[in-house]
Amino acid sequence: MNPPRSTALVSALASGAALLALTGCAGFEYREAVCGGGEYPVLSVGGTGSACVPDSAEPPSGYARYPAGKVPQQVDDKWDVYWDTHTLDENGKVVDVG
Repeated sequence: MNPPRSTALVSALASGAALLALTGCAGFEYREAVCGGGEYPVLSVGGTGSACVPDSAEPPSGYARYPAGKVPQQVDDKWDVYWDTHTLDENGKVVDVG
């Protein structure tokens, strides 16, 4: 490699590294899943706790499936935040946590 090409390569790499450092990977947001692959989330009946259950299993005693359309998918998504202040009663009705 002749000196002008290597200088251009080093300059391009340095510029790319600087851009990455300044933007902090803007646009590449990582969202943590509530449960891992092969699992689904369940809600503690009468409380705000949750757990993950294998897709092939029913919820354990004291837990229930989230109502359809209100299942949290990622940590701090709309439904994950909602269920911090709501729960299901023993009849499956959504109630505020008090």
